[in-house]
Amino acid sequence: MSELDLLLKGYIVTLSLIVAIGAQNAYVLKLGLQKQHVIKAALFCTMSDFLLISLGVLGLGFIIQGNQFFINIIAIFGIAFLTFYAFISFKSALKNETLKVDTKEKTKSLKQVLTMLFIFTFLNPHTYLDTVLLIGGIGASIENDFKVYFLLGAVSASASWFFTLSLGARFLIPYFQKAITWKILDTCIGILMLNIAYSLIDLIK
Repeated sequence: MSELDLLLKGYIVTLSLIVAIGAQNAYVLKLGLQKQHVIKAALFCTMSDFLLISLGVLGLGFIIQGNQFFINIIAIFGIAFLTFYAFISFKSALKNETLKVDTKEKTKSLKQVLTMLFIFTFLNPHTYLDTVLLIGGIGASIENDFKVYFLLGAVSASASWFFTLSLGARFLIPYFQKAITWKILDTCIGILMLNIAYSLIDLIK
């Protein structure tokens, strides 16, 4: 697999997992709509993802290096989780969910904003499942000399998503408030999850 392939893999895997209706995304979108601490919020989310994904790619990588048994376990776990995630995405696509954002709240201090982002990010168990175990586990199975390309792709996905969500909030909000947008998005995510799960089969020996 080439450096570009690994870069794209890291980007697609990460983007597929972080694009979902959730408290963190709703909060970042609301901040963007209110023009409150937009850049700082996007930077916090991106750096948090970088920290957690690096912990997974490098930390798990150190543990499983050369150990095919652990690689098999992570691959099997990843396939099962991604397949389940795809099922949830397809199921969600059948619903009429929208993202509701209250745009009339008063201006918050930077401390308040960062505190809320910390809670949404680090006190959410699903965050660790996505970043450290799943994304990190996939990156950890890559040879040491090439891990950096996967990691760069993953961080690029996080940055592009959070900065687009916050800076483009005023343009995006009409679309995010339509159920059809989430139907299309959930369907695409489901397809990507199945594709990634299929690619993990090659890791099992």
